[in-house]
Amino acid sequence: MRKVLLLVITLMMMFQSCSRKWGEMDGEGTLSVYFSESSYAQTKASADIPDTGAFLLKITDSAGKVIYDGRYGDSPEKLIVKAGTYNISVRSTKFSKPAFSAPVFGDDQCVVVNAGSAKNIYMVCEQMNSGMKLKVASNFLTSYPDGVLYLKSSEGKLMYGYSEKRIAYFNPGKVSLVLNDSGKEKTLCTKTLAQKQILVLSVSAPAGSSSSSGKIYLDVDTARVWTDDKYVIGGDNSGGSGSTGGNGSSKDRAYSVSQAKSELGAEDVWVYGYVVGGDLTSASISFDEPFKSNANIAIAGRASVSDKDECLSVQLLKGDVRDALNLVDNPELLGRKVYMKGDIVESYYGIPGIKNITDFVIQ
Repeated sequence: MRKVLLLVITLMMMFQSCSRKWGEMDGEGTLSVYFSESSYAQTKASADIPDTGAFLLKITDSAGKVIYDGRYGDSPEKLIVKAGTYNISVRSTKFSKPAFSAPVFGDDQCVVVNAGSAKNIYMVCEQMNSGMKLKVASNFLTSYPDGVLYLKSSEGKLMYGYSEKRIAYFNPGKVSLVLNDSGKEKTLCTKTLAQKQILVLSVSAPAGSSSSSGKIYLDVDTARVWTDDKYVIGGDNSGGSGSTGGNGSSKDRAYSVSQAKSELGAEDVWVYGYVVGGDLTSASISFDEPFKSNANIAIAGRASVSDKDECLSVQLLKGDVRDALNLVDNPELLGRKVYMKGDIVESYYGIPGIKNITDFVIQ
């Protein structure tokens, strides 16, 4: 009888434990996606860093059902989802075949959301594709006047003119350099490119190297295989190894909204964000038109924010600043990205804010 009782107690304990574990996967939780304020890697090949608000965000559940598919800047700041596993992907643009001047930045993460919990995910973006650049010597054109060079992968090919200066981008994998000379194709070499890698390949044909002799020289410029240089979102674009974010010293090094909240008391600094609302009170912000007050606005890290705690309040003093930035006279500014120079204060209408604006740029 005692053994039976112990067995029953053991089974009950196991059932309760399993019920708790299963219960964590029942119900709903909250999923929020952000971009990390730490550096994101890029290659030296691109100076055009995309605005994260324009990134393409896609969230799917474990069965492949799409939860969200659209611009990051338009996504809800908080998604109420069923407890379970979700795949999150962000990309700066779509990329499916070789193209010139087309670096792609992004990140992929898989997360588990438990019932009754809030999951905050920080995407750390880096370059997702790779590239190759040719340096064609003048003697090559002399030796192969009818030759045409191509860079080719399994997804397509690009003709690389002798005077071409741009970088050809491919998905990571094998890329071949092909010469078409008078209708005859010959693969000169095949390189395997890793993610984030930009390979510079020198092509030459010294004097006397005709198509009959086939003496073509290829040289990988190892000094220009670029990887892992740093770029900070909204911050130091110089790629310094110690970069951790903007320092507010200029528009190009402006603080993001989240960074500004850690710099309370800073004066005469640049901050950027998206205009999300106005009509501030100590208890609320209006996120929808029409607006009644021209004396303040609110900015946030993305255009879709509708939570006061995610915002920075902005004082609009009389003059050019108020005339240009208030939402009563300029309702089209809602959702626009703005840069402003002023003082970061601990509290303005109950949340951190920006006062005494002396300069601004509407993007």
